[in-house]
Amino acid sequence: MPKQILKTVFGYDDFRPGQIEVVECLLADQHALAVMPTGSGKSLCFQIPALLKGGLTLVVSPLVALMEDQVAALKLMGVAADTINSSHDRSVNVEAWKRAAAGETRLLYLAPERLMTDRMLSALLKLPITLIAIDEAHCMSRWGPSFRPDYEALSRLKDYFVGVPIAALTATADAATQDDIADKLFGGTGRRFISGFDRPNIQLVVQMRSDANQQLLDVVKAHDGESGIVYCLSRAKTEKTTAFLIKNGVRAVAYHAGMSSEKRTQNQKKFMMEDGIVTVATIAFGMGIDKPDVRFVCHTDMPGSMEAYYQEIGRAGRDGLPAVAHMVYGLNDLRMRRMFIEQEDGDPDHKRREHKRLDALIAYCEAPQCRRYALLSYFGEHDHGDGGCNNCDICLDPPKMVDGTEDAKKLLSAIMQTGQMFGQAHIVDILRGAKTEKMRSTRHDQLPTYGTGEELSKDTWRSMVRQMVASNILHLDVVGHGGISLTQKGQALFNGETVFKYRQDVIKGKGSAKKKREGREGRAEAPSDLTPEQSDLLSHLKDKRLELARARDKPAFVIFSDRSLEDMARQQPLDKTAFADIHGVGAAKLEEFADTFINIIAEKTGSAFS
Repeated sequence: MPKQILKTVFGYDDFRPGQIEVVECLLADQHALAVMPTGSGKSLCFQIPALLKGGLTLVVSPLVALMEDQVAALKLMGVAADTINSSHDRSVNVEAWKRAAAGETRLLYLAPERLMTDRMLSALLKLPITLIAIDEAHCMSRWGPSFRPDYEALSRLKDYFVGVPIAALTATADAATQDDIADKLFGGTGRRFISGFDRPNIQLVVQMRSDANQQLLDVVKAHDGESGIVYCLSRAKTEKTTAFLIKNGVRAVAYHAGMSSEKRTQNQKKFMMEDGIVTVATIAFGMGIDKPDVRFVCHTDMPGSMEAYYQEIGRAGRDGLPAVAHMVYGLNDLRMRRMFIEQEDGDPDHKRREHKRLDALIAYCEAPQCRRYALLSYFGEHDHGDGGCNNCDICLDPPKMVDGTEDAKKLLSAIMQTGQMFGQAHIVDILRGAKTEKMRSTRHDQLPTYGTGEELSKDTWRSMVRQMVASNILHLDVVGHGGISLTQKGQALFNGETVFKYRQDVIKGKGSAKKKREGREGRAEAPSDLTPEQSDLLSHLKDKRLELARARDKPAFVIFSDRSLEDMARQQPLDKTAFADIHGVGAAKLEEFADTFINIIAEKTGSAFS
């Protein structure tokens, strides 16, 4: 029965790995926590049970735009779906409620703030609720990367709707987050379905910050004309970076919480509806963004944790085609992130966990071997082997590890001779023999280590400091002014009890990427199996899709995915029977769109109807 719905409504022949198990669990009225990679089809896991169970399914979603797009997509498939949200006039919401109360609606999408009001809960308790789905469930966990207090109230649902199965879905949840979600939503019961975290189509790249603007521009220009997301730590930097990209010919828009809701909505709509738009944003942007053709995500600052990083890069390459996740960071990022944790409201245990999570991200950034292996290992997947993925910067351009023991000892000496209270910039100046006013006023130009490291560049010394902080050889004072001091490991190194090896090539100069990848990294080329004639047909099909989408004021992928159009270009169906076999064509889309696309295929291929 589930497979029949999969074909007749959604137009797919087979379930993806991990989907049917969740579907069957919910049909058996059991709670389910599903952790599945972005783009793996989490929504189908509750949409199919919703249709089979009858009654009303409540879907909790964090963003109005996401709810609107999902409801529009379901309606095109002939599914009775609705949303009640703040973007609608009251009259529109009233009509949606009337349909739900009359039993005409199968899926009702609500934000947690609206659902968890006494008035809404009282009204819903009178209706036949058969399933509740919580999308982006990590938002309800304080251990998750995007905690939202409004989501935490969802823990009361199990008490209101006793016996109703709850589905919690997310792409990002380590063991602690999973436990927290299951405890709050299910009272510790329910089943867990972990479908893996690997997104092999996303190329992973991490660089130390050298020329931040140029490094960003290199990434964006490598994806000229393609959609991308650039993440910045602050609102001010978001605006500044947007202006910089526009000045350099990039079609960029900004998105952050300091903008008016109208402007945010306008910019998000532009990003979703048009090709080749780059959105520069704080982490306020992106949760639930369903745009399939985002070709790159670039972090201009270090994220807060591995979970946050994984969540944010997951917005790239949802269509399964090549994409890039590029991060640029520096020592100051470490200091800022440590400081944010210390400034948070939270008990010592919470702060300890957050520091450990940041430690894991730093270790990922400093990884001397396959970056993907380091990422998956963090999420408990150790069975990918250490042979390398051949799709991260380390595998494609292996770093050179050099013995830096003697230089490290010079650095440690300079730190100790200055009282273990100065930051990296001043320590590096001492080693390189800089003639600054601060050097003269502190009389540090008289130290034995002054000028002993002038043969190494400033960037090399900075890189060593950063790697020594990451390796817990040096401690970075986050509460004070960024002073560095020796840890127990640092003392052992200074005493000659251990050695220090570091990555010599962490800093890449301009144009240092391997020539074989130049201009092509993460680029999604047209399908290689299409003939020139089929490629030409595909472009006409895309034009028609865009026209239909604009008429409905919806993103193009809501009409048909690229994969569906490519399937049409290959198979060139000329009747409804053949069109029904196209990927993603269910009964409703067959009825609404078949004739339109068949006519284009017939016209462009020179076929005639008999």
